[in-house]
Amino acid sequence: MMLQARQWPGMPLRSSRSLPPLFLHPPARSAGVTMLELLIVLSIMAIVSAIALPMFRSGVSTGELKSAARELAAGLRVARSEALATRQETRVMLDLEGRTFQVERSGRVHTMPRGMEMKLFTAQSDIVNEKVGAIRFFPDGGSNGGRVTLGSGNRKYDVDVDWLTGRIAILD
Repeated sequence: MMLQARQWPGMPLRSSRSLPPLFLHPPARSAGVTMLELLIVLSIMAIVSAIALPMFRSGVSTGELKSAARELAAGLRVARSEALATRQETRVMLDLEGRTFQVERSGRVHTMPRGMEMKLFTAQSDIVNEKVGAIRFFPDGGSNGGRVTLGSGNRKYDVDVDWLTGRIAILD
């Protein structure tokens, strides 16, 4: 049996060679972006970035904040060790406004990063004024206890001092 091309009524019979390939026909109109559309999109992007970027930027990076918490914890540990070694009370003085702390007998002032907030919770007897206070360590290793909160924006680290043991811990 042999296949034959069939002609429908009203349609001429064509061979496949007589049809032009589709890719030779260019599109009727090329798509593009007008200058007005481009300016509108750029304006919207500028407005969104002006609103969104300040939300992501803060004065202190997470790494700087964690480093400051570790430095404070190290200073508190030095004060505790000094109290044990010398058998005398040792204080760590904290200046909340100046963002500094100092181990009482060392003389070295440690400065915290700009833009960081410091809060101190300690015994009433060790508060000098509303911006300066201390955490005291006793000769047996104990402490008056307290907590220093270092924060920037919604991120914070608490450096906690246990009153009974004098142990220092950094809490996220």
